Amino acid sequence: MSMVFDTKIAIVIRDDLETWQKLNVTAFIASALVGEHSSILGEQYMDGSGNQYMPMVIQPMMIYQADHTGIRKAYERAINRDVRLAIFTTELFSTLDDVENRAAIADTPSDALELVGIAMRDMKKTIDKITKGLKLHS
Repeated sequence: MSMVFDTKIAIVIRDDLETWQKLNVTAFIASALVGEHSSILGEQYMDGSGNQYMPMVIQPMMIYQADHTGIRKAYERAINRDVRLAIFTTELFSTLDDVENRAAIADTPSDALELVGIAMRDMKKTIDKITKGLKLHS
């Protein structure tokens, strides 16, 4: 039985990153979605031997790829629609902890953010408008 969701989760990753960077960025901004929307976290898993495992997000996450222009366009569309975002910028690859991460973002005006990843969850229709023209990551 598949569940139908009114909302959609989208993650947009810049296509010129190294593989390890794409995975790192995706993990960080996906974690922000759980922090913002705790209701998307499911129940713990248990295997047939009784071992328990951590819960996962109950909703699929659509991962898109975009060039510098494409991710900026998606960011602007989201901001213009008041969609709350998780962001990751190039500066965060060289910071050491959450305090430095937040300081690096705070020191940069939004139009100068060097975005490499964004994540969002909103109504399907809204997310589809924001991600229009982007390709799913391959």
